[in-house]
Amino acid sequence: MELETAETDGHLRESSSRKKRKRKEGKTRMTTKEEKNPTVSIAVAGFIIDNAQSLELATLVARAATIFRIDEVVVFDNRASSDVDTVVRPGHDGNESESGAEFLTMILRYLETPQYLRRRLFPMHKSLKFVGLLPPLDAPHHLRKHEWCSFREGVTLDVNPPNSKGTLVDVGLNKNVVIEEVLEPGKRITVAMGDNRGAEIDGFKKAVDSSSPRDQIGMYWGYKVRYCSNLSSVIRNCPYKGGYDHIIGTSEHGLVVASSELVIPSFRHLLIVFGGLGGLEENIEEDNNLKGKNVHDVFNSYLNTCPLQGSRTIRTEEAIFISLQYFQEPIKRAEQLCNGK
Repeated sequence: MELETAETDGHLRESSSRKKRKRKEGKTRMTTKEEKNPTVSIAVAGFIIDNAQSLELATLVARAATIFRIDEVVVFDNRASSDVDTVVRPGHDGNESESGAEFLTMILRYLETPQYLRRRLFPMHKSLKFVGLLPPLDAPHHLRKHEWCSFREGVTLDVNPPNSKGTLVDVGLNKNVVIEEVLEPGKRITVAMGDNRGAEIDGFKKAVDSSSPRDQIGMYWGYKVRYCSNLSSVIRNCPYKGGYDHIIGTSEHGLVVASSELVIPSFRHLLIVFGGLGGLEENIEEDNNLKGKNVHDVFNSYLNTCPLQGSRTIRTEEAIFISLQYFQEPIKRAEQLCNGK
């Protein structure tokens, strides 16, 4: 939804505390706003790195998601059941035992975050010890100080703006900017910087939904990361209104269809799922909510995206690159149907 609109005369008389509460509520509603464009999500079995928590593997997943403009990356664990999807958060002392899925979730979030925000958003943690050695994603929203864009990612600061109300935000420039909304510190937000490349950064800027760069100027703005305890939770807890329209499972046991002949129906929210070492069949069998179900009960399509493989096994990070390339044209055709072209 939109941020707070112009208030009536009666609203102008409401208390300052009520205004702040309304602004915070507006920001919360904004994060659940339905995107104008179709979205593509991938779900990855995070326990593929349980035995070797590899930063390089995590980087390959992040780079694949960025290269192919994925909107959401869901990392799922292999727990039989869980009422709540919880994951170790940055800011802990780093001594907690992490599953491979938790490790992958944290690294994916770190890599997607613009470099100038990482120190504020990711305190020291053992999983982040060597992340400085990783190659950058170089995503469009990872802006340098000298680069101009009508949007920037920022983090709200615990400092009152000089001579004004609102919230001070670090957007990676030599000078912080001020937004009119009153938000709690330490929150990552997307800021509309204006349309004039030569404009001063003084004056109020506007906090907008993170989908605005894509909706308004067609710019890819990174992926969201979600952790789930198991496969059924990936589908059940979809953050999009109405859930995923079409869910595709990938497996060497799937149907073989040439990419040029594959028809994906018009969709609003597409999900492509990659299993672990035992395949998605094993993930289904070990999930109490799915146990006994056939793959065709869980997925709308079940496909083999690399039928002529020369190796006995394809690693998950390899399968992601292969599959996302395979799906490029079918997704493009489906999006054109959605847009009426």
